[in-house]
Amino acid sequence: MKNNSTFIHVILALAVIGLYVLYFTGNKKDQSNQTGTKDQDTNAPVKVAFVKLDSVLANYDLAKKLNDDFNRKQDSYTKEYGQKRIDFEKQANAFQEKLKRGGFLTQERAMQERNRLIGMQQEIQKLDNDLSGKLQSMQQKINQQIIDSISNYVKVYNVDKKYDLIFSNANLLEGSDQHNITREVTSELNKRYHSSKK
Repeated sequence: MKNNSTFIHVILALAVIGLYVLYFTGNKKDQSNQTGTKDQDTNAPVKVAFVKLDSVLANYDLAKKLNDDFNRKQDSYTKEYGQKRIDFEKQANAFQEKLKRGGFLTQERAMQERNRLIGMQQEIQKLDNDLSGKLQSMQQKINQQIIDSISNYVKVYNVDKKYDLIFSNANLLEGSDQHNITREVTSELNKRYHSSKK
């Protein structure tokens, strides 16, 4: 009797092992069939488009406005710096002339004037650094604003168009016109920009 129960336990254990083997190998076959179906779906053509960013930037009214604002600010900074530089050079030349003629009553007075001019030159250099930093920061903000605007619109645009991939032309070596959505994107960006101003 004991041998029979051991024998039955062994048979049951083998049956359970057999069921596990059948289950897992059968499941793999089902998964490979499902994977095969998925692979067939991935062989469907990929819907691709590209945007020529240089054209968008040249024709996007927001980009043009921000660029004009930047150029005005840059001109203003250049004039401010240039005027201070001209004033400094005049004073430095006057100091050199006065020094050559012996126009200072004392050596101490000449040193004071020289130190004042050195301080003025340092202020001009600091102004140049500050204005350059402001322009660089402004340029970065403008670039980020334009990139955000284009990226956000392309996401909205793609809801209906359902492209799998939309590239910029920065890394694109070749692309046919049927995949070029630059004009459409630029036109819609301009519409959105002008409607937001109202």
